[in-house]
Amino acid sequence: MIPIINQNENSELFTKLIQRTQFDFNRINTTVEEIVINVKRYKDDAVRKYTNAFDGIDLKEFKVSNQEIDDAFLRIDDKLKGYLIEALENIKSYHEKQLITSFQIEKDKGIILGQIVKPIDTVGIYVPGGTASYPSTVLMNAVPAKIAGVKRLVMVTPPNKEGKIKDSILVAAKLAGVDEIYKVGGAQGIAALTYGTETIPKVNKIVGPGNIYVAIAKRLVSGYVGIDMIAGPSEVVIIADGDANPDYIAADLMAQAEHDVLAASILITDSKELALKVRESLNKQIVNLERKKIIDEALSNYGAILLTSSLDESIGIANLLAPEHLEILTKKPLEVLEKIENAGAIFLGEYTPEPVGDYYAGPNHTLPTSGTARFASALSTLDFLKKTSVVSYTKEALLDASEAIIGLANEEGLTAHANSIKVRF
Repeated sequence: MIPIINQNENSELFTKLIQRTQFDFNRINTTVEEIVINVKRYKDDAVRKYTNAFDGIDLKEFKVSNQEIDDAFLRIDDKLKGYLIEALENIKSYHEKQLITSFQIEKDKGIILGQIVKPIDTVGIYVPGGTASYPSTVLMNAVPAKIAGVKRLVMVTPPNKEGKIKDSILVAAKLAGVDEIYKVGGAQGIAALTYGTETIPKVNKIVGPGNIYVAIAKRLVSGYVGIDMIAGPSEVVIIADGDANPDYIAADLMAQAEHDVLAASILITDSKELALKVRESLNKQIVNLERKKIIDEALSNYGAILLTSSLDESIGIANLLAPEHLEILTKKPLEVLEKIENAGAIFLGEYTPEPVGDYYAGPNHTLPTSGTARFASALSTLDFLKKTSVVSYTKEALLDASEAIIGLANEEGLTAHANSIKVRF
């Protein structure tokens, strides 16, 4: 199962993590490019063709009807609906704190500087379907968009072979304020949102996770529309000392590993005794888990227990990995927190496992992966806002600044820039 390696062998660990995101994109790129081009050209006809080919259903209508949503509310378990509402409220209260406002600064000589903050008008959300059908993804993407003030929130998600969408997905979308839902997935869903079809509206930004085809499609259309990020396989790093509970650690490693055979689950510890106990617990717990085949493959290929000589060394390696999720299971987690430089989300203490963040706590679970936490952040309300700067100078103010502006323009060889100042005086 999961290997135990010494810190002086950690180059092997880094190599494995890098290699898991280095696919041969050539064949997939060609396929995705063809899909995107055909949807742009043939619109609904192309979407219908690809939905039939990839999802096994020939749909006459893509849009989810109000009746389908109402029926989902009738069928869904009341307890599950209650859980969705609780999670929504937590997500809402957290993301409301992220809002920023417009401002204006008045300076000497009549200079006015400012910033106008407005929501993106139309946003598309991609929600995975099939075996990876997550209502939590709906909430994490839709709630901050609506808090930001997005007027038209459009969701696409692949249907099953009966042409249906999971009840919990529809209920979560309605609760979170999604305006329209379409039964479209894959690269064709991204292309439809990008260029618009006879049925599906064109949007200004696309957010949400998906498989490799969705990720490549988002990369291809980025720039024509905005995107949130290109997320790779999921990952968790756990920093633990000798006092940590091995059963908790084993459970948390497997919780991440069940996402995908490419998921990375890594324990970094200075306690060899703990490392051995964790591996023993993994062998015991995995027997009872439904996705044990996926978990075992992920742990064998991209999992590791990394032994270090000190807690500080463990922290240093975690900062180099810059993980999507970082759990700190030490005697004094707050002291460790102060030394963390790079992580998408941090979970403190033995009663804050990563699934708390996935579903319920409030912070967003759409996070930077593959080391991009060195420069990127979680999805937030800010991702659905655009900022416009405002500048106003009086004649007196421009005259006062003219010499400096002309000097800088001439330094850059842009004499027309300089002339636009000179001509006014």
